[in-house]
Amino acid sequence: KLLIEGHGCDFLIMDDGFQSARIHIDYALVVVDARFGVGNGRVIPGGPLRAKIVDQLVFTSGLLKMGEGAAADGVVRQAARAGRPIFLAHVEPADPSRFAGGRFLAFAGIGHPEKFFDTVRGAGGEVALSRAFPDHHFYAQDELADLLALARQEGLRLVTTAKDAARLHHGEVPAGFLDQLDVLDIEAVFELDHVPERIIGETLDAWRQRKMRG
Repeated sequence: KLLIEGHGCDFLIMDDGFQSARIHIDYALVVVDARFGVGNGRVIPGGPLRAKIVDQLVFTSGLLKMGEGAAADGVVRQAARAGRPIFLAHVEPADPSRFAGGRFLAFAGIGHPEKFFDTVRGAGGEVALSRAFPDHHFYAQDELADLLALARQEGLRLVTTAKDAARLHHGEVPAGFLDQLDVLDIEAVFELDHVPERIIGETLDAWRQRKMRG
């Protein structure tokens, strides 16, 4: 609200908030991981979903199947039957040359850390050791000190995700930790090059129509 009122922003781009009734959504792109899908398809506490898929599709503008695998195919079929466009994309390292030939202690506190470890390998790096932490984990200084000591002992570089690296700045980091750390940035590569432009265009159209309605 402060950005909109004080800086003239027209849009907020969020990676959450889909179920919030307080946010007006001009375009809702639902991302489903092809390897994991929606788990057992049940709603919390019986499964990972916050609401039933059939109910969420009503508010979905498009569905993005990310990566390779068949676990998301059921959701894709549901979305297609509901008339929602289906997009395909995969993740690639933004600069794989930085990791090719390197040996790493990889650590991550994300939903599926093994995906990150695979991405490091896909960039040509060797994941000699790996450590997985809970999703959204805030690292204690002793945890970081242990990672640094182990990496030095084994002659490895540390590597983590951009999300994890951002959380490191909210606490104290042991001396020398950041010098030993590499951050693997990723980018989404769409199967069809025009898809991002299409999504942006449809978002702008929805916003203009909403503005005209007052």
